[in-house]
Amino acid sequence: MIEVLVVEDDLLAADAHRAYVERVPGFTVVGTVHSGGDALRFVSRHGPVDLVLLDLYLPDGHGLQVVRNLRAAGHTADVIAVTSARDLAVVRRAVSLGVVQYLLKPFAFPALRDRLERYARFRDTLHGGEAAGQDEVDRALSALRAPGAPVLPKGLSAQTLTAVRDALRSAPEGLSAGEAGAAVGVSRITARRYLEHLVETGRAVRSPQYGQVGRPELCYRWSGAG
Repeated sequence: MIEVLVVEDDLLAADAHRAYVERVPGFTVVGTVHSGGDALRFVSRHGPVDLVLLDLYLPDGHGLQVVRNLRAAGHTADVIAVTSARDLAVVRRAVSLGVVQYLLKPFAFPALRDRLERYARFRDTLHGGEAAGQDEVDRALSALRAPGAPVLPKGLSAQTLTAVRDALRSAPEGLSAGEAGAAVGVSRITARRYLEHLVETGRAVRSPQYGQVGRPELCYRWSGAG
C-alpha cells in the first residue's frame, strides 16, 4: 500500500481528499493534518510516508517551505500539490523541489484518481534494480505525464472540458446537457458543445432518453476511453 499524508487546512476539503484517496486501490491515508508544522511533526512521529497530498496555502506558511523542511530533515516523500495557486512561477518552484504532480482546485474525484494512478505506475516502473536503457527511464517518467492533448475546436477551453469530462466520469448513469451544465456552472448549450466534442473524440457516447413528454432528451455517458 502507498501511504499518504493529507495536508490541508480546510477541514471539509481535508475530509474530502482523504475520502478520495481511500477510494483508489493501492492507497491508504495514514494521517490528515491542517498545517505545515503538524505535517513535519506527524512525519517525525510516524516515520516516512510515501506521498504527501499538500495544499500550498497553509495557516503557518507556504506549502513549498514544508517541502524544503521535509527535505532538510531527510524525508524523501513524493509530493502532489493540491492547490488553487495558478502562478506559473510557483509551479516552476514546485517542480524544482521535486513535486511530482500539480492539481488545481476545485477538482472532482476522477482528476485526483488519475494523478494517483499515474503516480502508482511511476513507482512500479522505478521499483528497484537498474534501468536496462534509456527507453525504461523514459517510460518511468512518462507515467507521470498525461498524453498530449489534442487541439481543441475554437471556442472550447481545456479547463471547462476537464470539468465536463470529470462530471461525466462521475455519473455512470449518464448526464443530459442540462445536468452537465448545472454540474460545472455553464449553460446547457455550452455543456452540449463540450459533450459533443467528447463524443466526436470517442470519450463519450450519446443515446436518446425516453420517458418525458415531447422529444426525447439526449443522454451522454462516459465511454471509458481516454
